[in-house]
Amino acid sequence: MKALFADERLRDELALTGINSINFARILAQIVYYFTSGVALGSPGRPVSFTVPTGNFGDIFAGYAARAMGLPVKRLVIATNQNDSLPRAFATGIYEPRDVIATSSPSMDIQLASNFERLLFELASRDGAHVRARMDELRREGCFRLDQAELAAMRKLFAAHAISEEDTEMTIRGLYEETGALIDPHTAVGVAAAREEAGSEPTIVLSTAHPAKFPDAVKRATGRVADQPERLRVKLGQDERFTVLANDYGAIAAFIAARARAKSANTPAGSRRGKRSRTEVRA
Repeated sequence: MKALFADERLRDELALTGINSINFARILAQIVYYFTSGVALGSPGRPVSFTVPTGNFGDIFAGYAARAMGLPVKRLVIATNQNDSLPRAFATGIYEPRDVIATSSPSMDIQLASNFERLLFELASRDGAHVRARMDELRREGCFRLDQAELAAMRKLFAAHAISEEDTEMTIRGLYEETGALIDPHTAVGVAAAREEAGSEPTIVLSTAHPAKFPDAVKRATGRVADQPERLRVKLGQDERFTVLANDYGAIAAFIAARARAKSANTPAGSRRGKRSRTEVRA
């Protein structure tokens, strides 16, 4: 997907836009609930910490932005599943994405965190050339080493923990037995990481999915299945349409371009005047 957006000719011709956290508009929207939840627990009168289940580093970067805007955030805890490229980077100083491991928290099954580049950009005093060089090195070598100043700045604000599948299931079960609350595997990863990093300040765990979307994992841990909200029930009852393509940039670009043109050709001429067709790429 990033290659599609890097192709300026194709991007401009099709007016491509992303709806995941590659699009900064999504991060802007996420900043709001850091302030809302922080104020609910006493900010700005006292600092708070946040633990965020994350794969692509977008949601937790919103927390970084909220802190830059004045929210007194003491600690941002990165919670990942077994796809642990970020915790390994914080521990060793080497950012080395590996093969993706399938887990019960699939939205976090990511090794190459797109928004980590945004943090590197800030740590490098917004030196775009420096970040491009790092990304080029990553493509060539499969990894790069953070310098000591970058690593120290990251460790001052962030912590990072990778949570195993066993600990994820135990957290779902334990929280249910303690409180009666059902949580999904993504949220469980966040809760487990927050417990690893507990401090004296209030800690907010961002719950990033509904347990009804993961009935097998929740039932395996608790023996129960969460009730489905009406809007989820309606979605799951609809037909799903998809096309399987090879993992090939050219094939994907051609597929999108052909359908974008078909859509434009089927639109009445009057309704196209002054508008551009838009194509969404979902990841």
